[in-house]
Amino acid sequence: MTFDTLVSAFVTIIVMYDPPGMAAIFLGLTTGMTRGERMQLALRGTVLATAILVVFAIAGSAILKTLGISLEAFRIAGGILLFVIAFEMIFEKRHERHEKSAERAVTQDHISNIAVFPLAIPLIAGPGAISATILLAGTFATPFERMGLIAVLIVAALVLFATLVVSDRVDKLLGTTGRAILTRLLGVLLAALSVQFVVDGLKQSFFA
Repeated sequence: MTFDTLVSAFVTIIVMYDPPGMAAIFLGLTTGMTRGERMQLALRGTVLATAILVVFAIAGSAILKTLGISLEAFRIAGGILLFVIAFEMIFEKRHERHEKSAERAVTQDHISNIAVFPLAIPLIAGPGAISATILLAGTFATPFERMGLIAVLIVAALVLFATLVVSDRVDKLLGTTGRAILTRLLGVLLAALSVQFVVDGLKQSFFA
């Protein structure tokens, strides 16, 4: 485990979270709430989502083995999934899909359950974040290295929580154009990371 590995893991998780896009969706979810209520909701959502990802960071490999799936195969499949998410980010499809999930949650479950659905699941700990966590867990093989990955997840969660708390300011600062540009840049970065996962999976499958 090197510093570069930790930085790469942090960037992967942060890109999956997409804080600027998440801030705009969070504002839509919390319309009419006070600042204190927003902070409480952000805290519950990020803690729950992080707990879910930590479980997959620890037990993800064991789950794959139980299902008879090799890590190499999951790297390829996960890389493809992350590339699809990157494509959606670049062309604004992911933001639209998340907004629809948020609208359904407000209609069906209203404010009391928003921290669980859709904030924690699937907006924060969605299929992409879970896949990325399991893929990263394959890189952090030893128990000590897994602690490093868990630390990365916690730091990324703190960054996301801080973004959600000041979501109104972030949204005003970026504006619609700035948010779109930043989300697209994150999408391009995620696309590159996803291709690297596929390349690593192919190398380990055919050339190891």
